[in-house]
Amino acid sequence: MSHPALSRSIAGRVAIITGAASGMGRATAQLFAAEGARVAVTDLDHGACAAVAAACGAGARAYALDVADAAAVARTVAQIAEDFGAIDILVNNAGISSFCALDDPAYEEVWHRALGVMLTAHQRMVRAALPWLRRSNAPRIVNIASTEGLGATPGDTPYVAAKTGVIGLTRGLAVDLGPEGITVNCICPGPIRTAMTDAVAEEHKVIFARRRTALRRYGDPEEVAHITLSLVLPAASYITGAAIPVDGGLTARNA
Repeated sequence: MSHPALSRSIAGRVAIITGAASGMGRATAQLFAAEGARVAVTDLDHGACAAVAAACGAGARAYALDVADAAAVARTVAQIAEDFGAIDILVNNAGISSFCALDDPAYEEVWHRALGVMLTAHQRMVRAALPWLRRSNAPRIVNIASTEGLGATPGDTPYVAAKTGVIGLTRGLAVDLGPEGITVNCICPGPIRTAMTDAVAEEHKVIFARRRTALRRYGDPEEVAHITLSLVLPAASYITGAAIPVDGGLTARNA
């Protein structure tokens, strides 16, 4: 679908969103669909994906996908391109919790899984989608990193390493793909109310947010989704290689 160069509409554009069965991924899928995009909803849980796709409307389809499986990534992205006839937008959102002490016997396993899901998978998704992104008149890639890529929480080194890597990957991809007009940016969410933070007691959420964020509260997935939307607009044509904190002022606040 043709769009003026500075259009603020994604109507008719095809977007792939990984980890879209819940949290920020689900919010992004629903927002994109509400804005008229055709959305490929991907996640490990096909049933949950199907429910999100149904909520998104007729322009959405569900795909079961383990982003850590290289063959599955290649196969699923090719299927999405065949089903929709195009790929304009890729949002690498899939993530897992990976708190693990350095001397934990499971550390090595947790490390490899964290990097596999949250870093290696990103470049695989990009490379699989690249032939179709190159055909788009406004190709956009958004990687979801974290404020853990800008700082660190004790006991979280696999996650911190993966998310720091996402920021570096984003910059590298932006430089490599910039000459082709493909923009690549990443978002660094702070404390957001998702399945990953459900285990944190509400009272502890309140204490943390008041102590660490300028806005003194946790964010909602929809607030992250709207920044993602801003980065994938055709009009967002001169921003690339950026790492944007969406953290309620966490990284700005010293005390």
